[in-house]
Amino acid sequence: MSQQSVLYDVPGPRQKRITLITSVVIAIGLLAGAYYFIYVPLDDKGQFAMELWGPLIDPSNEYFSQVWDRIGTGVKNTLTAAVLAIITSLVVGTLLAVLRIQLKELNRRRFVGLATPLAYLLRGLTIALTTVTRICVEVFRGLPVVLTIFFVARGLPEFGVSMDTLWYLVIGLTVYNSVVIGEILRSGMEGLPPGQREAAAAIGLSPRQTTMIVLLPQAYRIMLPALISQLVVVLKDTSLGFIISYEETLNIGKQIIGALSNPIQVYVVIAVLFIAVNYSLSKLAQYVQRRLARGRKTAGTPAQQPPVAALVAQAEGAGGGTGI
Repeated sequence: MSQQSVLYDVPGPRQKRITLITSVVIAIGLLAGAYYFIYVPLDDKGQFAMELWGPLIDPSNEYFSQVWDRIGTGVKNTLTAAVLAIITSLVVGTLLAVLRIQLKELNRRRFVGLATPLAYLLRGLTIALTTVTRICVEVFRGLPVVLTIFFVARGLPEFGVSMDTLWYLVIGLTVYNSVVIGEILRSGMEGLPPGQREAAAAIGLSPRQTTMIVLLPQAYRIMLPALISQLVVVLKDTSLGFIISYEETLNIGKQIIGALSNPIQVYVVIAVLFIAVNYSLSKLAQYVQRRLARGRKTAGTPAQQPPVAALVAQAEGAGGGTGI
């Protein structure tokens, strides 16, 4: 009996017909609803007129090249901010996860063999760092991203740190998303079987080596879907750059709407662009996950044994060469 038949009953011909008919009826209902409740009201208000869509889809329109030049600038700025924020969030998040795991390991130690004052000092320092990192995680994870970006853009200049608007956005996104990514990786490492740590300790690896060599690579592999979801969130959160006047895609879209008065059309195009980029990122994640799974299967496959005849011939050749 196959695993598939154990999990659920294979539908028969009658059930397949019912499923097909139900799917067709639902699809027709959705199409009819979209026509009567979306297309007809928009058509009645002239939202499909070419004077509204022309600057976006008609190359002969006088505004077409200008509109797409501005949209291209917005897409480039969005991707620049997203790539920088993703890289910095992954780096800082990984360091934060490793730090919290190491502090948890140190909390279990009693520093036996050290002088009593030094042992108490190290113990207190470990508890203080654990408390500080926990507070930072809870605070930055609980703040809305828009507030984080606002505080970075308004707070750093007060301390004399002046930089391009892009970096305010990247720092604001990094502060929030690195904490989330750090917690994802930390939970992935802590969710591994305890035998992983025990085996690493048995071969003489230190806690730091155990974390970096054994736990962290497995956490990345296991938590890859959650990490990719968070990276998609980083890309979408770049649209919050409007609060600091960063010219990302959505902000430039608002400028185009102000000039052409076609909000539905512009937002539809921007939505399609975001969906295309996020879909590409998701497909890339699926490709990476398949490659990692294929690598695990290849690594777990035992080496193919040579045929018996080859072993016999090899033994005979070795024997003849030594005069046996």
